[in-house]
Amino acid sequence: MICVVQNDPEVPMGLLADLLRDRTMRHGRPFRIVRVYEGEPIPENGEIRGAVVLGGQMSVADTRPYPFLIGVKDWIRRLVDAAVPFLGICLGGQLLAEAYGGRVILQSERGEKGCHDVSLTDAGRSDPLFSGMTGTFPSFQWHNDAFDLPDGAIHLAASPVCPFQAFRIGDSAYGVQFHPEATPPIVADWSRNEADADRHRAAFAEAEACYRDASRRFLSNFLRRADGR
Repeated sequence: MICVVQNDPEVPMGLLADLLRDRTMRHGRPFRIVRVYEGEPIPENGEIRGAVVLGGQMSVADTRPYPFLIGVKDWIRRLVDAAVPFLGICLGGQLLAEAYGGRVILQSERGEKGCHDVSLTDAGRSDPLFSGMTGTFPSFQWHNDAFDLPDGAIHLAASPVCPFQAFRIGDSAYGVQFHPEATPPIVADWSRNEADADRHRAAFAEAEACYRDASRRFLSNFLRRADGR
């Protein structure tokens, strides 16, 4: 089973949901979405072959208004220590970084919104998570906070504004700052209160074909990793 943890009702699975449903239809491999913001319990890792933790409007420090973040971070640590393939997206990547001693900078100067290119490091170019992808690919960003790398983490990708876009811990735990799951409705929703909302939507529409190809490749690579392929 692939377990997807959703921290925020406004940060859904997006493109990942399409891939997971197709995977279930083709191969009978189930997935489960756990809405921790509604109090749904996170399953323990006995049946979990892979896990994804999505983003959220909150920060890793917001444990008082969102106490479930403490449990999510502890769960991430148990999964990764058990070598279960893991992908943390935006807030999920920040939780992974913090769980392993990395610093998360709140309201960072590395914040990004909108479409930005991400470039792979030498390690990223040879990592199976980015197999078949170009050295620089389009991404969608929506973050104010940013992570530093935990000790021992492998740096996989960077952008001009945010030098730490992706990292790996061990053989199969990944944190990314960019959003591979974004879709036009997600972009429209996140940007609705922005003064330049039209610009964000137009830029995403222009980049969508390339973005979607890169994102599908990236997410499919992770799912193959979870399937042991």
